[in-house]
Amino acid sequence: MKRSFYLLVTAGTLLIACCYGFARFAYGLFTPVLSDEFALTPATVGAIGSGSYVGYCLAIVASTVLTERFGARRVALAAGVVATAGIAAIAAASSTAVLAAGVLVAGSSTGLASPPLAAAVARWVREDARDRAQTVVNAGTGVGVVLSAPIALLLFGQWRVAWAVMAVITAAATVLVARAIPAGDGTTGRSVPRAAWRAGSAGLVAASLLTGFGSAAVWTFGRELAGGLGDTAAVLVWTVLGAAGIAGAFGGDLVQRVGLGRAWRLLTVAMAGATLVYAVCAEIGPAVGAAGALFGATYIALSGLLLLWATRVYPDGVSFGVALSFFALAAGQALGAPAVGVLAENAGLPAAFVVAAGVGVVALLVRPARSPAPDLVD
Repeated sequence: MKRSFYLLVTAGTLLIACCYGFARFAYGLFTPVLSDEFALTPATVGAIGSGSYVGYCLAIVASTVLTERFGARRVALAAGVVATAGIAAIAAASSTAVLAAGVLVAGSSTGLASPPLAAAVARWVREDARDRAQTVVNAGTGVGVVLSAPIALLLFGQWRVAWAVMAVITAAATVLVARAIPAGDGTTGRSVPRAAWRAGSAGLVAASLLTGFGSAAVWTFGRELAGGLGDTAAVLVWTVLGAAGIAGAFGGDLVQRVGLGRAWRLLTVAMAGATLVYAVCAEIGPAVGAAGALFGATYIALSGLLLLWATRVYPDGVSFGVALSFFALAAGQALGAPAVGVLAENAGLPAAFVVAAGVGVVALLVRPARSPAPDLVD
């Protein structure tokens, strides 16, 4: 049992690392070289980046239903296959259209991955370790960002090889998932639970949307804004961002110590502050490094808190609740990425980052759900 627990958490973390850190967020790391290769404007960079989030939104709806029908294992495997295919398509892209299609397909994998992994943890991890396991798996995003940085640093001039390497790693992670997740039902509730829209749903959706919009600037343009520091320094900032993101695995512990509401407010202010520092200190290496660390830790922790928030609102349909929250998070990023791109063309990237930080901090107005009512639990 102990071995299967660690294997499940490790495999889930690695799949999230590849789907989010490679398939979704590595695009932002490579935007300077991709802009040169395909003659992309900031608005086009933002539009292509939003495709990743649109693909996520579409996939997460399908994943919610498919997880209930086919079980967590098959859908998690599908996420790995889709991520590998999308990353490979980016590596082989011969035009802007193919690049955009690859980004969309790769981004879809994240939507496929989150519900089955959340359902698998809810189904096969004992209750007293469940919150920690959920946030550890969710923090795989930071692991993926860390892994993508040295790949970029070593192969930035050969970006196609870099993406091919990430495709191979993703395929290997998919094989591990096949061994780690038991066959059979991996959900704890219906694909659409009783009272699909209930007290707490509006707050969950609003908080997710605002957090997504507020984070889009750094994920899509953070590497470009830090470009004045030089390629090596900018990639190192990205590494720090990802490494600090791994600390987001302790979001579950923070909730246990101070409560979900207090943790939410603290981390929301911190992420907005980090985005603001990016805007005003883009030419100051230590400041940008500190901002990257703060952003990485708080974004991953906030997404983990949204996951826990969703399980509290939907204890009778974990995969549905996580899908709803992460759909709204990605929708916010899909709106934020092109909006930041347009603002950057007209007012400059620093001003666009200030706007994104302002939108993100509005999430303070939303209060997380309390513990679920007993009659909602099957």
